[in-house]
Amino acid sequence: MKIQSLKLVCFSPTGTSKAVIQGIANGINHTYAEIIDITKPTDRKKPLQTSDEDLLLIAVPVYMGRVPALLNEWFQNLKANNTPTVCVVVYGNRAYENALLELNDLVSERGCIPIAGAAYIGEHSFHSKELPAASIGRPNADDLKHASIFGQQIMKKLQAKKSVNQLASINIPGNYPYEGATKLWDVDFIKINDACTHCGICAENCPSGAIDALDSNKIDIEKCTLCCACIKNCPESAKSMKPGLMKDAAVRVHELFREKKEPEIFLN
Repeated sequence: MKIQSLKLVCFSPTGTSKAVIQGIANGINHTYAEIIDITKPTDRKKPLQTSDEDLLLIAVPVYMGRVPALLNEWFQNLKANNTPTVCVVVYGNRAYENALLELNDLVSERGCIPIAGAAYIGEHSFHSKELPAASIGRPNADDLKHASIFGQQIMKKLQAKKSVNQLASINIPGNYPYEGATKLWDVDFIKINDACTHCGICAENCPSGAIDALDSNKIDIEKCTLCCACIKNCPESAKSMKPGLMKDAAVRVHELFREKKEPEIFLN
């Protein structure tokens, strides 16, 4: 079957999901590719309509074993018509649990036909110089090479069939009901030092709109998704974790998940 356009959808507060999906796209090597970044709240309000002549790739990070709950509104605005779709989750070397299964189900409900799935490793949101995670620097060059080869395999699968209806369904691991947390912790964990210039970069890049654009000291902990994009994107390194619940979780990530995980793909 022939694909007219490639649509790359990513939710990527710290850039890892976007890097992975672009790596896959490099292997697909399609002339017409469009990146649809739904990280910012305003971009998630834009509807997306696709057809059976598109190839849709969706990449999201794993939050506590699940697809980020704040994406539910965007999924409701997705209207697909038998669109071949590749589901990708990116996790911080701990476990992706049922997130890939959940993503597969979400897109199926909106008219997509999942033809492939994958779980890749990205640098954990809690990684810091003080508490390095085993996933530091990922996706690395080997991960992106793997992603590119995966993209080539996806195209071979598509080219071998005349229509999306002839493609074999994929078997995604996971359990029902989904495990993991949909409600994240409401915790005041961001420490801000005197180096902060209130430049607004953290507010601009916050995926949930939790940071006041005029005063970055004001953070709505009920909106915060714990992604740590504000810490990682601060040009002055003015933000870090306070002692407490989140810092304790970062210690556990540092100590318990040292065995390097490798990407997994599902392509029947």
